[in-house]
Amino acid sequence: MDGKLFTDLYIDGAWRPATGDARAAVHDPADGSVIAEVAVAGIADCLAAVEAAEAAQAGWAATAPRRRSEILRRAYEIMRDERETIAGLIVRENGKVLADARSEADYAAEFFRWFAEEAVRIGGDFRVAPNGDKRIVVTRQPIGVSVLVTPWNFPAAMATRKIGPALAAGCCVVLKPAFETPLTALYLVDVLERAGVPAGVVNCVTPRPAGPAVSAMLHHPAVRKLSFTGSTEVGRILLHEAADRVVSTSMELGGNAPFLVFDDAPVADAVAAAMVAKMRNGGAACTAANRFYVQRGIAEAFTKALAAEMSALAVGPGADPANGLGASVSVGERDKIAELVDEAVAGGARAETGGGPIAGPGAFYPATVLTGVQHGTPITRTEIFGPVAPIVVFDSEQEAIDWANDTEYGLIAYVYSGDLARAIRVGERLDAGMVAVNRGVLSDPAAPFGGVKQSGLGREGGSEGIEEFLEQKYLAVPL
Repeated sequence: MDGKLFTDLYIDGAWRPATGDARAAVHDPADGSVIAEVAVAGIADCLAAVEAAEAAQAGWAATAPRRRSEILRRAYEIMRDERETIAGLIVRENGKVLADARSEADYAAEFFRWFAEEAVRIGGDFRVAPNGDKRIVVTRQPIGVSVLVTPWNFPAAMATRKIGPALAAGCCVVLKPAFETPLTALYLVDVLERAGVPAGVVNCVTPRPAGPAVSAMLHHPAVRKLSFTGSTEVGRILLHEAADRVVSTSMELGGNAPFLVFDDAPVADAVAAAMVAKMRNGGAACTAANRFYVQRGIAEAFTKALAAEMSALAVGPGADPANGLGASVSVGERDKIAELVDEAVAGGARAETGGGPIAGPGAFYPATVLTGVQHGTPITRTEIFGPVAPIVVFDSEQEAIDWANDTEYGLIAYVYSGDLARAIRVGERLDAGMVAVNRGVLSDPAAPFGGVKQSGLGREGGSEGIEEFLEQKYLAVPL
C-alpha cells in the first residue's frame, strides 16, 4: 500500500495530536500486526471540533451551491485517481479481500459524485394560498452542524455516504469513525482538504471509548443533526441522548435479511445471487443475507450448489488477490461468529462446509453453510455479520413471508423466483425498506437506502439523502 498514513485528529483545517497526546494501536486483523498509532481524542478535542464546525457553518451555508458541487466533484476525482491506495488501506485495517475493497472504494467515490450533482438541485415551492391573501414560499436551508458516526465494516463508503449529502446541503460536520478502522476515514479527510473544503467544514475525531464523547457532542448547543450507522442497540442509546436537545437523527441500524428462494427459481442463478448477497464483505454487511428460506422442492439442490461455491473460496489475507474471503475485523468479531455456529450445531444444525475457526494467526473464519436449521432459533434471530449461511426449509409462500417478517428488523430482503410476478408480489408483502428481486445486490448511490421497524429512521443516498440535512422554511409573502 502506497500513500501517507494520517494518524492525528483533524480540527479546523489542521492536523493535531489529541490532548495529552494519547494514542492507541490500529491492528491488521490478518496477522495482528500494528499498522499505526492513532490519536485518541478526548471530550475536549471533540467539543473543539464541534466549535470549529460551528464557526464555519454560516460561511459554508452561504457558499454557492455550484462551489460546493465543484468541491465534491473534485473529491470524487481524487478518490478515483487514488483508488488503489484507498483500497489498500481498507484491506489492511478492515481485513476484507482486495476485490471487495476496490468495490468499496468505487462505491464510496460515487457518493461524492452523486451529491455533487444534488447540491445544485435543492428545490423549493411557490404557490398562492387558497384564500388568495398571500404567496406560500417554501425554501430549504441546511440544518446545521452535523455529527456523523460510522462503523468499521465499510470505512470509506459509510463516511462518504454521510459527508457527501451534508456538504452538498451546506452543513459542516464532525466525523467520528470506528476506532477499528480510522485510517481510511482520516485519508478521506485529506482528500477533502485537497479538494478545497474550507477549514472547519469537515472535522474528524477518534475518541475511545466513543460513548461519552458522542454524548458530549450531542449536548453541545451547536449540534443540530446526528447521522449514525451501527447496531440497533447503540442506536437506541443515541436516540435517547439526542432527545435531550431534540437533535434531528438519521439512523441506519441493524438488519436480519431473509433470502427467499422459491422452487421455480433456476438453481444456478439463485446460488450466484446468494453468493453475492451473503459473501460481499465476507458477510460483514448490514445488507448481507442473514437467513436463507428455501422451498422444499429445491432445497437439496440449492444447498449442494451453495456449499460447493462456499467451500471453493480461498481464505487468507485480503491483500492476496487469490483469496476470496479475508479476515474478520478482529478476533473478537471472529469469536462471535464461531459462538453462533457452535450454538446452532449444538441445537441440531449441521455444517455442510466450514463450521469451525481456522488455526493460526489472524481473525479468520471459513465460509459455512448450515442445514437442519429451524426458524426461530438464535442464529435466525441474530445478525451474524460473517460468512455463515443458515438454511431453513419452507413449504408454502405464506409460510416464507411469515417467517421472513418474524423479526424486529426490516432493512433489506431478497426474493428469488422464476416467476417475476410472484417475486414482486412477495417483495411487496415483506417488511423491509429495500427488496432485491432476483439479484444479490441493490446498493446504489442514486437510490434511497434505509429500513423500517428497528432497522432505522430516514434514508441515505438518492435525492432523499440530501433531505436529511435540510430543513424547510415557510415564508408568507403578501400578494
